[in-house]
Amino acid sequence: MKRLCVAVSPCPNDMTIFGAWILGLVPDAPRADFVFLDVENLNEAALAGRFDIIKVSAAVGLALGQSCRILPAGAAFGLGVGPKLAVPAGADADLRPDTVIVPGLLTTAAMLLRAALADPAVAALPGIPAPDAAFVPVRYDLVAETAARSHAAALLIHETALVPERHGLRRILDLGRWWDEKTGGLPLPLGCIVGRTACGGDTLREVSRTIRTSLETALARPEAVMPLIRAMAIEKDGGVLDAHIKAYVNDLSRDMGPAGEKALAALSAMGKCPASPLPVLGESWYRPVDESA
Repeated sequence: MKRLCVAVSPCPNDMTIFGAWILGLVPDAPRADFVFLDVENLNEAALAGRFDIIKVSAAVGLALGQSCRILPAGAAFGLGVGPKLAVPAGADADLRPDTVIVPGLLTTAAMLLRAALADPAVAALPGIPAPDAAFVPVRYDLVAETAARSHAAALLIHETALVPERHGLRRILDLGRWWDEKTGGLPLPLGCIVGRTACGGDTLREVSRTIRTSLETALARPEAVMPLIRAMAIEKDGGVLDAHIKAYVNDLSRDMGPAGEKALAALSAMGKCPASPLPVLGESWYRPVDESA
């Protein structure tokens, strides 16, 4: 097997899932060079055909066509939780912002927010931006401070979404709860791991098994990977990191299974609405790796 180039984000859930592999704690793991990029850079890289294995927003994973396969392991699903929309704490409760600072136009969070803003029930809430509000992308770790400085709304992801008040922001919409209500309680697919079809089925199956073993190692030996998680995280508070990991690292991260597939199908259907910033999604959106082979 050739040496792989693997690109992931530095967020706590990715470092939990991939940490043992990165640190050489997974016996017989494929040889790999790791690259750490913010989520929008990862999405752009995937669409440009870069890297062998790459973490992407689930919305982008659904739009990659036949060049990639979505792997069953390593995904981030929220169970009743998700990205948060927030505004500066001192903002007029009835003022509707005309600008939203977002962590990338290609993110699942941005896609969900566009769909939510078109929902009459959401639009009726006080302080919610208009459906045609401008989305201004910045790097995910700069969203909170940019919004606070510019008096705009903020679309928060990763661990910062758990503590908006620490950044002078007030939460006005939980997209995880909105998704839960719209889908009847389906898991919320936020990110997934994709592999280049050109790598071959045997390699992608081995990568999936390695990701699962890496996660199981981290859960069994958290002290081995926590220094890496903390070093890469935006928020350094241990309680915040633990809460983030518990929110987005779960059984579906080991293997998304039928529940994850159904959730991705729901996201695919939502992505075909006019509010989506992504290309129209094809019908052959899900290309699982059969690990029984």
